[in-house]
Amino acid sequence: MTMSTTTATYQRRTKDQLAARVAQDIFDGAVVNLGIGQPTLVANHLPAGREIVLQSENGILGMGPAPAAGNEDYDLINAGKQPVTLLAGGSFFHHADSFAMMRGGHLDICVLGAFQVSATGDLANWSTGEEGAIPAVGGAMDLAIGAKQTWVMMDLLTKAGVSKIVKECSYPLTGIGCVKRVYSDLATLECTPDGLRLIDTVDGLTHAELEKLIGLPIAA
Repeated sequence: MTMSTTTATYQRRTKDQLAARVAQDIFDGAVVNLGIGQPTLVANHLPAGREIVLQSENGILGMGPAPAAGNEDYDLINAGKQPVTLLAGGSFFHHADSFAMMRGGHLDICVLGAFQVSATGDLANWSTGEEGAIPAVGGAMDLAIGAKQTWVMMDLLTKAGVSKIVKECSYPLTGIGCVKRVYSDLATLECTPDGLRLIDTVDGLTHAELEKLIGLPIAA
């Protein structure tokens, strides 16, 4: 882990810009689970004309974007207890059936938040292990291993300026070698058995600066 001391000459992606960046890479026809927190914003930025089926582990298939203010139906919520919409042809069902979908390899992509991701794709996102912390594993372990691709969406640095991408996770693991991509507010990276590979950065952030922020080598 490293702490940022660099004076920023670049603009971080906003949460909506980051969600749009993730949505851009979801292919037509994909079945996708969006995890609790930031990943739920991806539903609001799916490209027009691209059929993407959203699943929630509490038992929904075919979710749409967030409802307009005043049109919320709190009998129709996602796993994070946020009100959602249901597209034509969508359905809801017992969560045991939903977990069978997740564990059975029926999801093309899941998008999760994280506390830490290792350069080789280990994921820690359910507990910091700190005293008094409330562990909240939910369906994260099932998703991380069951989906064909696991993507992480998060801020690259903690509030203290420490990289969340690390050589080895110090927090309790959710899954080993499961993360394929990390979408962050500063860069998009691929996790491989050989370490990190750069996909893109925000304008103004150089490769060398990104390596300094993370404290690890990044293949171009």
